[in-house]
Parts: sequence; C-alpha cells; structure tokens
Amino acid sequence: MTVRQVLVHKGGGVHAIHPEATVLDALRKLAEHDIGALLVMEGERLLGIFTERDYARKLVLLGRFSKDTKVREVMTMGVPTVAPEAFLEEAMRLMTERRTRHLPVVEGERVVGVVSIGDLVKAIITHQGMLIAELSRYVSENR
Repeated sequence: MTVRQVLVHKGGGVHAIHPEATVLDALRKLAEHDIGALLVMEGERLLGIFTERDYARKLVLLGRFSKDTKVREVMTMGVPTVAPEAFLEEAMRLMTERRTRHLPVVEGERVVGVVSIGDLVKAIITHQGMLIAELSRYVSENR
C-alpha cells in the first residue's frame, strides 16, 4: 500500500498557514479543522510545520504568549517529506526515526497532502484485516 492510497482514502486538502501569521491564528485553524498540524508555507514553498507539540513545548512551557508570537518563531523546520509513491513502511520508518507525527507528502515541488501516524496505523490495520479475511476464506474453501 502506498502513501497516495492513504491520501485518496483520507480525502481532504492541505491545511497550511503563512509563517507571519500569529500562533493564535494557527491554533484557531487547528481547532476549526480538528487537526494536529499545519504546514507552514509561503506561496507553494514548504517552510516547515506547526504542530500542537510546537505550541506546547515552545510557548506554553516557556511561558510565552500566542497572541503576538509569529508561527515562524515556533514552527519546526527541516521536516522530512515523503513521495506519494512511497510504501507505508517507508513513511512509518521516517516518522519513527525522526520522532514526528505528521509527514508532508510532496510530489515534485508540490505539496499534495499530509499523513499522520494515525493515518498510517489505520491504513496498515485495515489492510491487515482484509488480508486475514481473504486468507480465512481461502482456508475455509480449501479444506
């Protein structure tokens, strides 16, 4: 199974924010879409990612305020990306090695989506369930 298949099944779009937006704007957008991360983009260029973890670690724990703090000040830069044709195992390996929960999916120079660790786990479990059901039918029919 590939990352593209997960994106097709997941649906939805790319949720992004400009680096000069405030963290408060980013938090509102996270809540509005019920998501855990926003891509930080300037036009079509991916600059980084802003996550709930960034907010908790870089603002709350340091006692800073989100009203005036810019996303660029707390976003994570240098995030790994994955191609849509990558297999789920490769995406999972990247996420576990880099200890990240969200992985931008990039085709050429264009961001086409984001997969979360939850998306990957759900896809793998669903796929395994289908394989088990197929094997069970095969065994039942060939006894």
